[in-house]
Amino acid sequence: MAPIKKHEYLLADGRQLIYFDDADTLLSPTRLPDTRVLDARPATATMRQDPLTAEWISIAAARQNRVFLPPAHLDPLAPASATNPSEVPDNYDVAVFENRSPSFGPALGKADSSFDFAAVGVERSHPSIGRCEVVCFSPEHEGSFGSLTQSRARTVIEAWADRTAVLSALPGVQQVFPFENRGEAIGVTLHHPHGQIYSYPYVTPRTQRLISSIDNFGAGLFESILESERSSERVVLSGAHWSAFVPFAARWPLEVHLLPHRQIPDFAATSDQERDELAGLYLTLLRGIDALYDTPTPYIAAWHQAPVTSHREEIRLMLQLTSPRRSSDKFKFLAGSEAAMGAWIGDVAPEQSAEFIRKGIATL
Repeated sequence: MAPIKKHEYLLADGRQLIYFDDADTLLSPTRLPDTRVLDARPATATMRQDPLTAEWISIAAARQNRVFLPPAHLDPLAPASATNPSEVPDNYDVAVFENRSPSFGPALGKADSSFDFAAVGVERSHPSIGRCEVVCFSPEHEGSFGSLTQSRARTVIEAWADRTAVLSALPGVQQVFPFENRGEAIGVTLHHPHGQIYSYPYVTPRTQRLISSIDNFGAGLFESILESERSSERVVLSGAHWSAFVPFAARWPLEVHLLPHRQIPDFAATSDQERDELAGLYLTLLRGIDALYDTPTPYIAAWHQAPVTSHREEIRLMLQLTSPRRSSDKFKFLAGSEAAMGAWIGDVAPEQSAEFIRKGIATL
């Protein structure tokens, strides 16, 4: 089969646009230019530090202008037409472009090379350098990753790997995070099948806590977790290169983690064989989740990757798929204990959840 092809263009305001063509594509490699007249890009936002937690918050006011649940004929992620001057000028298989209203960027590089993000102080701020990209999984108006063909899923994985490598090399970027938000209950503002990639100028709080756990446990944390989970009743799906399981201490009613069987810090380090298997395995997992109820299940599919310059031999690429759905018509909302104190209370035993998910997968 022909390889997945990559074609790079610029949008009318100078943002980068990249097409990734399926291995079995029927599309021409030549694409139409973006002929829109666009306003200048918004200025880079500013981050402020919360001295109580040392966490950084990007104050990105331009995000208030983003599109909210538009009708299909004004879909900003569909191929452009005479009546819909969208973000993607031509037909595509997978398209990736810089977000028009980013939380990080468009500025890159450290404004002050001596700036210490880990230090704590009152009224500390820093430009929100980095990059945010949108990954369009399909030209269709509705769907999600789980509705893709296996060929298209493989193309998206190739795009994640390519963008992880490219974004990790940008000045000032410390961590790259691909993810998909699915469903209005999660806060999705576009029904078009798509995900995003955030490139942060710091190591995220969740990863900092992981690093602390590795420091306490030792370098073999992920290997030990995988060995324990693969021998448990919480496994829901497994292949030659990947295993999916409900974690021992799951927080959410539906929560599945997916790990590669060897130490891989990010998508860029995966092999062709691992990407091939992941395309089918991940589709099976998502379709199994959707088979649990009569309506699609909202979720966050978060691909955790190692920081760009540290702990790459200890932190393993990992999917954490979470959903607040606890029954056909009930959802878990974060209230006092979880939201205010970070002290979670699980509603469903992980072993029970794993059995439920396996039954969903078995119906496919």
